[in-house]
Amino acid sequence: MAFESAISSAFEDSGLPQHPLPWFALRTRSNFERVCALSLSQKGYETLLPAYWCRRRRRDRNVDVELPLFPGYLFCRFDYQRRLPILMSPGIVHIVGGSSAPEPVPEVEIATVRAIVESHLRTEPWPFLEIGQRVRIFGGPLAGVEGLLVDSKGRHRLVVSITLLQRSIAAEIDARWVRPVPKGVASAAASGALPAAAAQ
Repeated sequence: MAFESAISSAFEDSGLPQHPLPWFALRTRSNFERVCALSLSQKGYETLLPAYWCRRRRRDRNVDVELPLFPGYLFCRFDYQRRLPILMSPGIVHIVGGSSAPEPVPEVEIATVRAIVESHLRTEPWPFLEIGQRVRIFGGPLAGVEGLLVDSKGRHRLVVSITLLQRSIAAEIDARWVRPVPKGVASAAASGALPAAAAQ
């Protein structure tokens, strides 16, 4: 399943299966997300630049363009004590978070975003949500993923967030896939633990 694969690849791709380096969010210059991601990848860093397809009007026709789900940001796994090559890469503005020691992005949030992108479900940026009906997906390509369920224009969407950025994305889902998470039960992201399905 997509979520389990995302969790597994997060460890396998790093080459450090037991204690992988943390993920950090990087602020980039406007429209430099792809340039920065390519530059860092060529230096050997693992990066994540989530994107989605959007139809835009260009002169006399409509065209499909690929845009970042988190405009102005990308994610990179690295050792913060060896951050200088990151900061010197073209287009990188700064590491998101406090100036003394930026907070890493939780592994489960990265894995959730990656699972959504790899699911090929219709996905788009979404206003940041903190409160809503928390659900867990039990079917389809996102089985095991948790998020907030919203209804918009008769369609069901699963909203997940990168808390550090205060930004969310939404994937269109089948309502039959979801089950509510009981109140009082901590989410995987809040507890710092991976969902049971992903940990197997």
